[in-house]
Amino acid sequence: MCQAPLHLATVQGVPVIALVNQKGGVGKTTATLGLASAAWARRVPCLVVDLDPQGNATTGLGVWDSATNVDAALAADRPGAARELAVLSSWQHDAGAAPRVMASTTALAARERQLLSDPVGAQDRLRLALSGCDGLVLIDCPPSLGLLTINALFAADKALVVTEPSAWASDGVSEIMGTIERVANRKPLGLQVAGVAVNRLARTRDSRYWHEQLVADHGALMLPPVRLRAAVAEAAARSLPIHALPPRKGASEACAEFDKIYDLVIGSDARATAGEE
Repeated sequence: MCQAPLHLATVQGVPVIALVNQKGGVGKTTATLGLASAAWARRVPCLVVDLDPQGNATTGLGVWDSATNVDAALAADRPGAARELAVLSSWQHDAGAAPRVMASTTALAARERQLLSDPVGAQDRLRLALSGCDGLVLIDCPPSLGLLTINALFAADKALVVTEPSAWASDGVSEIMGTIERVANRKPLGLQVAGVAVNRLARTRDSRYWHEQLVADHGALMLPPVRLRAAVAEAAARSLPIHALPPRKGASEACAEFDKIYDLVIGSDARATAGEE
Protein backbone atom coordinates (compact mmCIF):
# COMPACT_ATOMS: atom_id res chain seq x y z
CA MET A 1 0.00 0.00 0.00
CA CYS A 2 1.27 3.51 -0.81
CA GLN A 3 2.48 5.59 2.07
CA ALA A 4 0.46 8.81 2.13
CA PRO A 5 1.95 11.97 3.63
CA LEU A 6 0.44 13.13 6.89
CA HIS A 7 -2.05 15.91 6.34
CA LEU A 8 -4.68 17.69 8.35
CA ALA A 9 -7.58 15.58 9.55
CA THR A 10 -10.34 17.86 8.29
CA VAL A 11 -10.42 20.81 5.96
CA GLN A 12 -12.87 23.42 4.85
CA GLY A 13 -12.81 25.95 2.08
CA VAL A 14 -11.23 23.56 -0.41
CA PRO A 15 -12.36 24.25 -3.97
CA VAL A 16 -14.79 22.73 -6.43
CA ILE A 17 -12.74 21.34 -9.32
CA ALA A 18 -14.21 20.56 -12.75
CA LEU A 19 -12.11 18.10 -14.77
CA VAL A 20 -12.77 18.92 -18.41
CA ASN A 21 -11.98 18.21 -22.02
CA GLN A 22 -14.46 18.03 -24.88
CA LYS A 23 -12.57 15.04 -26.29
CA GLY A 24 -13.37 11.57 -24.98
CA GLY A 25 -10.86 8.93 -23.93
CA VAL A 26 -8.25 11.32 -22.53
CA GLY A 27 -8.47 10.11 -18.93
CA LYS A 28 -10.72 12.61 -17.13
CA THR A 29 -12.16 9.81 -15.02
CA THR A 30 -8.68 8.43 -14.31
CA ALA A 31 -7.61 11.86 -13.07
CA THR A 32 -10.80 12.28 -11.04
CA LEU A 33 -10.31 8.94 -9.30
CA GLY A 34 -6.61 9.61 -8.79
CA LEU A 35 -7.29 12.94 -7.06
CA ALA A 36 -10.12 11.37 -5.05
CA SER A 37 -7.67 8.66 -3.97
CA ALA A 38 -5.13 11.30 -2.90
CA ALA A 39 -7.86 12.98 -0.82
CA TRP A 40 -8.85 9.58 0.63
CA ALA A 41 -5.24 8.91 1.65
CA ARG A 42 -5.13 12.31 3.39
CA ARG A 43 -8.51 11.70 5.07
CA VAL A 44 -9.94 14.75 3.35
CA PRO A 45 -13.74 14.65 2.86
CA CYS A 46 -14.49 14.47 -0.86
CA LEU A 47 -17.56 14.44 -3.08
CA VAL A 48 -17.24 13.13 -6.65
CA VAL A 49 -19.90 14.37 -9.07
CA ASP A 50 -20.14 12.01 -12.06
CA LEU A 51 -21.63 14.05 -14.91
CA ASP A 52 -20.59 11.57 -17.59
CA PRO A 53 -23.52 9.31 -18.64
CA GLN A 54 -21.02 6.45 -19.06
CA GLY A 55 -20.67 6.39 -15.26
CA ASN A 56 -17.10 5.14 -15.00
CA ALA A 57 -16.27 7.33 -12.01
CA THR A 58 -19.34 5.94 -10.22
CA THR A 59 -18.34 2.31 -10.70
CA GLY A 60 -14.69 3.18 -10.00
CA LEU A 61 -15.88 4.27 -6.57
CA GLY A 62 -17.69 0.96 -6.09
CA VAL A 63 -21.25 2.23 -6.56
CA TRP A 64 -23.76 0.33 -8.70
CA ASP A 65 -27.52 0.84 -9.09
CA SER A 66 -27.65 3.86 -6.81
CA ALA A 67 -31.16 4.81 -5.70
CA THR A 68 -30.25 8.48 -6.17
CA ASN A 69 -28.13 10.19 -8.80
CA VAL A 70 -26.86 13.48 -10.18
CA ASP A 71 -29.71 13.67 -12.70
CA ALA A 72 -32.17 13.88 -9.80
CA ALA A 73 -30.12 16.75 -8.35
CA LEU A 74 -30.23 18.63 -11.63
CA ALA A 75 -33.96 18.01 -11.94
CA ALA A 76 -34.63 19.16 -8.34
CA ASP A 77 -33.33 22.68 -9.09
CA ARG A 78 -33.02 23.56 -5.41
CA PRO A 79 -30.16 24.58 -3.08
CA GLY A 80 -28.30 21.80 -1.33
CA ALA A 81 -29.82 18.88 -3.27
CA ALA A 82 -26.38 17.24 -3.46
CA ARG A 83 -26.24 16.74 0.29
CA GLU A 84 -29.43 14.69 0.15
CA LEU A 85 -28.71 12.70 -3.00
CA ALA A 86 -25.00 11.84 -2.69
CA VAL A 87 -24.22 8.28 -1.57
CA LEU A 88 -21.23 6.77 0.20
CA SER A 89 -18.65 5.05 -1.99
CA SER A 90 -17.13 1.66 -1.15
CA TRP A 91 -13.71 3.20 -0.47
CA GLN A 92 -13.87 2.59 3.27
CA HIS A 93 -11.28 4.17 5.54
CA ASP A 94 -10.49 3.56 9.18
CA ALA A 95 -11.02 7.27 9.79
CA GLY A 96 -14.38 7.32 8.01
CA ALA A 97 -13.30 9.57 5.14
CA ALA A 98 -14.65 7.46 2.28
CA PRO A 99 -15.63 9.72 -0.65
CA ARG A 100 -19.27 10.33 -1.43
CA VAL A 101 -20.53 10.29 -4.99
CA MET A 102 -23.32 11.90 -6.95
CA ALA A 103 -23.84 8.85 -9.11
CA SER A 104 -24.15 8.96 -12.88
CA THR A 105 -27.09 7.63 -14.86
CA THR A 106 -27.83 7.20 -18.55
CA ALA A 107 -30.71 9.65 -18.01
CA LEU A 108 -28.12 12.44 -18.08
CA ALA A 109 -28.12 12.31 -21.88
CA ALA A 110 -31.78 13.30 -21.92
CA ARG A 111 -31.28 15.85 -19.13
CA GLU A 112 -29.00 17.89 -21.37
CA ARG A 113 -31.78 18.26 -23.93
CA GLN A 114 -34.30 19.14 -21.23
CA LEU A 115 -32.05 21.89 -19.88
CA LEU A 116 -32.29 23.64 -23.23
CA SER A 117 -35.90 24.50 -22.42
CA ASP A 118 -34.96 26.35 -19.21
CA PRO A 119 -34.45 30.04 -20.07
CA VAL A 120 -33.49 31.02 -16.50
CA GLY A 121 -31.27 28.43 -14.85
CA ALA A 122 -30.00 26.09 -17.56
CA GLN A 123 -26.36 26.66 -16.72
CA ASP A 124 -26.37 26.80 -12.92
CA ARG A 125 -28.49 23.83 -11.78
CA LEU A 126 -25.37 22.04 -10.48
CA ARG A 127 -24.06 25.12 -8.69
CA LEU A 128 -27.37 25.37 -6.87
CA ALA A 129 -27.35 21.66 -5.98
CA LEU A 130 -23.82 21.90 -4.54
CA SER A 131 -24.49 24.92 -2.35
CA GLY A 132 -23.70 24.19 1.28
CA CYS A 133 -21.47 21.19 0.54
CA ASP A 134 -18.35 20.76 2.67
CA GLY A 135 -14.97 19.43 1.64
CA LEU A 136 -13.41 18.84 -1.75
CA VAL A 137 -15.73 18.49 -4.77
CA LEU A 138 -14.44 16.85 -7.97
CA ILE A 139 -16.67 17.01 -11.07
CA ASP A 140 -15.98 14.42 -13.77
CA CYS A 141 -17.32 16.07 -16.92
CA PRO A 142 -18.66 14.36 -20.05
CA PRO A 143 -16.64 14.47 -23.30
CA SER A 144 -18.54 17.40 -24.79
CA LEU A 145 -19.04 21.15 -24.49
CA GLY A 146 -22.78 20.82 -23.86
CA LEU A 147 -24.87 22.08 -20.96
CA LEU A 148 -23.65 19.39 -18.56
CA THR A 149 -20.07 20.61 -18.91
CA ILE A 150 -21.22 24.23 -18.77
CA ASN A 151 -23.06 23.44 -15.52
CA ALA A 152 -19.83 21.99 -14.13
CA LEU A 153 -17.84 25.10 -15.08
CA PHE A 154 -20.41 27.45 -13.55
CA ALA A 155 -20.33 25.39 -10.35
CA ALA A 156 -16.53 25.20 -10.17
CA ASP A 157 -13.90 27.40 -8.59
CA LYS A 158 -11.21 25.89 -10.80
CA ALA A 159 -11.10 24.00 -14.09
CA LEU A 160 -8.50 21.27 -14.50
CA VAL A 161 -7.96 20.46 -18.17
CA VAL A 162 -7.11 16.78 -18.70
CA THR A 163 -5.55 15.56 -21.92
CA GLU A 164 -3.28 12.87 -23.32
CA PRO A 165 -0.12 13.23 -25.40
CA SER A 166 -1.57 12.54 -28.84
CA ALA A 167 -2.15 14.26 -32.16
CA TRP A 168 -4.31 17.39 -31.96
CA ALA A 169 -4.24 17.32 -28.13
CA SER A 170 -2.88 20.86 -28.00
CA ASP A 171 -5.68 22.14 -30.25
CA GLY A 172 -8.22 20.48 -27.98
CA VAL A 173 -6.69 22.14 -24.92
CA SER A 174 -6.84 25.53 -26.63
CA GLU A 175 -10.50 24.97 -27.49
CA ILE A 176 -11.54 24.13 -23.93
CA MET A 177 -9.48 27.07 -22.64
CA GLY A 178 -11.62 29.36 -24.78
CA THR A 179 -14.78 27.91 -23.24
CA ILE A 180 -13.37 28.33 -19.71
CA GLU A 181 -12.56 31.97 -20.45
CA ARG A 182 -16.09 32.64 -21.71
CA VAL A 183 -17.60 31.11 -18.56
CA ALA A 184 -15.12 33.01 -16.35
CA ASN A 185 -16.26 36.30 -17.89
CA ARG A 186 -19.83 35.51 -16.89
CA LYS A 187 -19.13 34.53 -13.26
CA PRO A 188 -18.82 37.22 -10.56
CA LEU A 189 -15.82 35.46 -9.00
CA GLY A 190 -14.38 34.25 -12.30
CA LEU A 191 -13.05 30.75 -12.99
CA GLN A 192 -9.42 29.84 -12.51
CA VAL A 193 -7.56 27.41 -14.75
CA ALA A 194 -5.91 24.98 -12.34
CA GLY A 195 -3.58 23.66 -15.02
CA VAL A 196 -3.28 21.05 -17.75
CA ALA A 197 -2.82 17.46 -16.57
CA VAL A 198 -1.34 15.06 -19.12
CA ASN A 199 -2.56 11.52 -18.61
CA ARG A 200 -1.13 8.22 -19.86
CA LEU A 201 2.31 9.50 -20.86
CA ALA A 202 4.01 6.46 -22.42
CA ARG A 203 7.69 5.76 -23.01
CA THR A 204 7.33 6.01 -26.77
CA ARG A 205 8.82 8.58 -29.13
CA ASP A 206 5.34 9.62 -30.30
CA SER A 207 4.08 10.16 -26.77
CA ARG A 208 7.14 12.20 -25.82
CA TYR A 209 6.79 14.32 -28.97
CA TRP A 210 3.17 15.28 -28.31
CA HIS A 211 3.90 15.94 -24.65
CA GLU A 212 6.71 18.31 -25.67
CA GLN A 213 4.29 20.01 -28.05
CA LEU A 214 1.80 20.55 -25.22
CA VAL A 215 4.55 22.00 -23.03
CA ALA A 216 5.69 24.29 -25.84
CA ASP A 217 2.15 25.56 -26.46
CA HIS A 218 0.84 25.84 -22.89
CA GLY A 219 3.99 26.42 -20.86
CA ALA A 220 3.41 27.34 -17.23
CA LEU A 221 -0.07 25.77 -17.21
CA MET A 222 1.38 22.28 -17.62
CA LEU A 223 1.32 20.05 -14.54
CA PRO A 224 3.58 17.04 -13.92
CA PRO A 225 2.37 14.16 -16.14
CA VAL A 226 0.75 10.92 -15.07
CA ARG A 227 2.50 8.04 -16.82
CA LEU A 228 0.83 5.05 -18.41
CA ARG A 229 0.79 2.35 -15.71
CA ALA A 230 -1.12 -0.91 -15.39
CA ALA A 231 -1.62 -0.26 -11.67
CA VAL A 232 -3.87 2.73 -12.40
CA ALA A 233 -6.16 0.66 -14.63
CA GLU A 234 -6.15 -2.16 -12.06
CA ALA A 235 -7.28 0.16 -9.27
CA ALA A 236 -10.21 1.41 -11.35
CA ALA A 237 -11.18 -2.13 -12.43
CA ARG A 238 -11.18 -3.28 -8.78
CA SER A 239 -13.03 -0.15 -7.59
CA LEU A 240 -10.16 0.67 -5.24
CA PRO A 241 -8.28 3.92 -4.55
CA ILE A 242 -4.84 3.69 -6.16
CA HIS A 243 -3.39 4.47 -2.72
CA ALA A 244 -4.92 1.23 -1.35
CA LEU A 245 -3.45 -1.16 -3.92
CA PRO A 246 -1.15 -3.81 -2.48
CA PRO A 247 2.51 -3.29 -3.45
CA ARG A 248 3.11 -3.92 -7.13
CA LYS A 249 5.09 -2.41 -9.99
CA GLY A 250 4.13 1.19 -10.69
CA ALA A 251 1.63 1.61 -7.84
CA SER A 252 3.75 3.78 -5.56
CA GLU A 253 4.94 5.85 -8.54
CA ALA A 254 1.33 6.45 -9.62
CA CYS A 255 0.44 7.50 -6.07
CA ALA A 256 3.29 9.99 -6.08
CA GLU A 257 2.16 11.46 -9.41
CA PHE A 258 -1.42 11.99 -8.25
CA ASP A 259 -0.19 13.34 -4.91
CA LYS A 260 1.90 15.92 -6.75
CA ILE A 261 -1.05 17.10 -8.85
CA TYR A 262 -3.25 17.19 -5.74
CA ASP A 263 -0.73 19.39 -3.93
CA LEU A 264 -0.41 21.77 -6.86
CA VAL A 265 -4.12 22.04 -7.66
CA ILE A 266 -5.78 21.66 -4.25
CA GLY A 267 -3.24 21.64 -1.43
CA SER A 268 -2.65 25.37 -1.22
CA ASP A 269 -6.40 26.02 -0.84
CA ALA A 270 -7.00 23.65 2.08
CA ARG A 271 -7.60 25.42 5.35
CA ALA A 272 -7.52 23.34 8.51
CA THR A 273 -10.13 23.15 11.19
CA ALA A 274 -8.20 20.53 13.15
CA GLY A 275 -4.60 20.16 14.22
CA GLU A 276 -2.01 18.11 12.41
CA GLU A 277 -1.93 14.42 13.12
